[in-house]
Amino acid sequence: MYKTVFAAIICLVSFVFNVKAQKVSDDKLKIGKNYEVAVYYFPNYHPDSINAKWHGKGWTEWEVVKAAKPRFPGHEQPKVPSWGYFNEADPKWAAKEIDLAADNGIDVFIYDWYWYSNTGQYLQEGLEKGFLKAANRNRLKFALMWANHDWVNIQPATFDKNRIKLTEGKVSAALWDTISRYIVEKYFKQPNYWKIDGKPYFSIYEIITFINGLGGIEEAKKAIQLLDEKTKKAGFPGVHFNIMSWMVNDHMVKSIIGPDAPANPKVMMESLGTSSVSTYCYVHHYTNLMTDGFPTVPVEKPFASAKEYWKEFTTAYPDILYTPNVSMGWDASPRCMQSDKFELGQYPWTPVFVGNTPAAFQKQLQEAKSFLDQYNPKHKILVLNSWNEWTEGSYLLPERKYGTQYLEAIKAVFGK
Repeated sequence: MYKTVFAAIICLVSFVFNVKAQKVSDDKLKIGKNYEVAVYYFPNYHPDSINAKWHGKGWTEWEVVKAAKPRFPGHEQPKVPSWGYFNEADPKWAAKEIDLAADNGIDVFIYDWYWYSNTGQYLQEGLEKGFLKAANRNRLKFALMWANHDWVNIQPATFDKNRIKLTEGKVSAALWDTISRYIVEKYFKQPNYWKIDGKPYFSIYEIITFINGLGGIEEAKKAIQLLDEKTKKAGFPGVHFNIMSWMVNDHMVKSIIGPDAPANPKVMMESLGTSSVSTYCYVHHYTNLMTDGFPTVPVEKPFASAKEYWKEFTTAYPDILYTPNVSMGWDASPRCMQSDKFELGQYPWTPVFVGNTPAAFQKQLQEAKSFLDQYNPKHKILVLNSWNEWTEGSYLLPERKYGTQYLEAIKAVFGK
């Protein structure tokens, strides 16, 4: 009997000790986890029914990657992915991506997400059949950035300006009601959906397109409130609404239609209940993109421009959380028609950023970390461009020349 009682006491003490140890471990994890690293994911590397209509059965953007050629001396094209040309909608491949990202300090995949009025959902299967079906999906969080821009045929684009618009980014209030319901039910309720202060993160790429499509700022305000209400009914404290900062400037705000157009970006963001603002890539804030040289520009120049924007935004809008961006690189030449001349022109006929080595990338990450420490918001979030924007020259997936060195740079600075 005494042995039994003694054994029970030992078990109880051991249990209490383990609970306390686990609590200490969890507390240490919370203390050590001062930053969140999110990376944009462009899901055009799996067969899609809409792409089949536009480009042919089985087409993916891997075809554009393969077709790229050097356009000037020293130009490193085509890029050759170490893993080959895989199908991201296969959950086994998605599991490999998840492990690679999680093992190297990445916390979140922000999926570029599409829903158009004349096509419905587009490119969703990389997320829905790949990531969400992966056995290890809970190692990473995920979120949506609704890429509501017009879809123009740039796979590849011709040098002239006669671009074919395949679909339009504007949506009606009725379609938004359908979209917002789907977002809440299909994604927000997933256990590993990214939340900030308990609120599911949702981003819109072109906020001006969203506003004008609905008929003005008041209608857009109602639309975001509708999403917030649906989110609350689903059991959350509301939605964390994010917008892309390349649209947040006086020039763009002045293009908003309607008699109730906001006077400036601050009024616009407040009207929409904006929680945070992000940047997709360096190009969106690189004012000298078309004047600093061609065909190449040292990556230090766009990075310097990005750092200036970090300071400008956080000074001008101290009440809005800003998540700075670090971009691995920029080379949109694969999206140019390879038989056309390679000269400076409208996107994608832009300069190639050079000198973006893993060492340079790590230095930029360290500077971003220092900025976040100085800025010191409640949530220190860094967004990266990009996991797999191969045809814009910004990718973290392993490639023939550097392998996983860009990922190792993230781990060195932000790994846990």
